[in-house]
Amino acid sequence: MLFSILAALAVAAVSIDIGRVFVARYELQNAADAAALAGAGSLLPGNPNPKWSVAQANAASAVSLNSSDGVKLTTASVQSGFWNLTGSPAGMQASTISPGTYDNPAVQVTVSRAAGLNGGPVSFFFAPLFGVVSGPVAATAVAVVSAPGYVAPGGLFPVAIGKCIYDQYWDAQTGAPKVDPSTGQVYTFQFGNGQTYGGGCAAGQWTSFQTDNNDVPTVRGLISSGNPVGLGIGDSIWIESGVKATIYDSVPTNTNVLIPVVQQVSSSNAAIVGFAAFRIDSVNKSGKYIQGHLITGYKITAGTGQSGPYYGAYVPPRLAQ
Repeated sequence: MLFSILAALAVAAVSIDIGRVFVARYELQNAADAAALAGAGSLLPGNPNPKWSVAQANAASAVSLNSSDGVKLTTASVQSGFWNLTGSPAGMQASTISPGTYDNPAVQVTVSRAAGLNGGPVSFFFAPLFGVVSGPVAATAVAVVSAPGYVAPGGLFPVAIGKCIYDQYWDAQTGAPKVDPSTGQVYTFQFGNGQTYGGGCAAGQWTSFQTDNNDVPTVRGLISSGNPVGLGIGDSIWIESGVKATIYDSVPTNTNVLIPVVQQVSSSNAAIVGFAAFRIDSVNKSGKYIQGHLITGYKITAGTGQSGPYYGAYVPPRLAQ
């Protein structure tokens, strides 16, 4: 009989106390996730001087908005730096490195219930009968801000820009477009009329994405609805010339759009190498071209998953771990 009672108590200790630990860890994970996201919201990819201290302060402050097992959380271990989305290297890298393509500004938060931290270890109900009074619990989250490597359906405007424009007119060190010294303004470009810049760089051309079709109804539908299917870096799209002048009646002006970047717009089919933010300033129906300029700090909501080079657009903070 005594053995049966002890066995029952042991089962209770396992089921109730371990369940209590799982609940506490779930609450800590929620707190770590929310804090990491709050901190990463202060960062931008491509920024040469990310607001590391602001990001850490925002993350630490967000922790106090949460509780675990009825105990208000007050402290956390917060780090900021670069996180490689490919996992190579693994772990948080220093904020002083020269980031590569897949190194993104990030915040890592660890929230613990342990001796001297957030009310101490989680107390047990039955385990003390067996000499175990409490147990430490911790959870870690990493949130990153990155440039899109994939754009969901509806997120793209049907114009492609040549990478040579970014090679010549985008400052990768500052994460911003270069300024024309003769005007003091960022460079402007014309798309659709075959205009070239900087020694033969074709700026941009219409794309029908993954269907080879440049009739007016099709292009007008793409202007209105965007890419029919999700597109990522490496996907090939059709480059279309000779789109009729009437289509320019459907092009919005004074509007920011997201467009695919391809190696060359002079070929009929090209692979996407990134996604860029572009401001459409005006259209010229008789000349059959769109005129606009490169922009930065454009937040999109139709991008997920993989990361790409920063060409002015970024995906809102998301959890990487």
